[in-house]
Amino acid sequence: MAAFARRIKHNKSHGNRPQPPVDQQLAEGILALGLSLDDAIQQDLRDFVDLLTKWNRVYNLTSVRKPQDMVTRHILDSLAALPYVQGPRVLDIGTGAGLPGLVLALARPEWDVVTLDSSNKKLRFVRQVVAELELGNVQVEHVRIEDYPKTEKFDTVISRAFSSVQDMYEQGAPHCKPGGVLLAMKGVYPVTEIESLPDPDIVKAVHRLNVPGLDAERHIVEIIANIS
Repeated sequence: MAAFARRIKHNKSHGNRPQPPVDQQLAEGILALGLSLDDAIQQDLRDFVDLLTKWNRVYNLTSVRKPQDMVTRHILDSLAALPYVQGPRVLDIGTGAGLPGLVLALARPEWDVVTLDSSNKKLRFVRQVVAELELGNVQVEHVRIEDYPKTEKFDTVISRAFSSVQDMYEQGAPHCKPGGVLLAMKGVYPVTEIESLPDPDIVKAVHRLNVPGLDAERHIVEIIANIS
């Protein structure tokens, strides 16, 4: 695959519109996560929430309806994974409405992110976000992971979509570069999934994610991609 074009930020004017309630929530959440994202990136993240809210009324992209809940459960949840993600090439399997792939691409415009899903309905939304926010570092793939070329290798393969750690390993590991990382985003600590693995040594670590404003457990399972 040819190298992706880096994201080119144009001088966009958002006008002097009144700031919605999510602005402070997002800014405070980013601060609580210990991240430093400039004003332009934070504006794009708010625009992403606006687009998701608008499209969700018609296309039912997510069960989360309120913009404030989207900030917590989608944007900040995705950003909480950022410290564990290696660039510059990232693959998001089962991206759905672009989560966490689009959020990672916005937060790290120097990375190249592939968002992959089998649902063309959801990918229509992802393509719209890419167009409106001028994301030159995102590639959208309408394909099942089983059919995606194994010649494509990434520094990080991440997903919120897999039902089990084993499935994530089997489907994601072939797409990792040597030294790459597999990251499975989960809710509660996945004890049963890990105990049922035929080879528990594939799990390097399980990190608890502290998502600002979220009253629920979140974890990220770090999986060794190139186990011998």
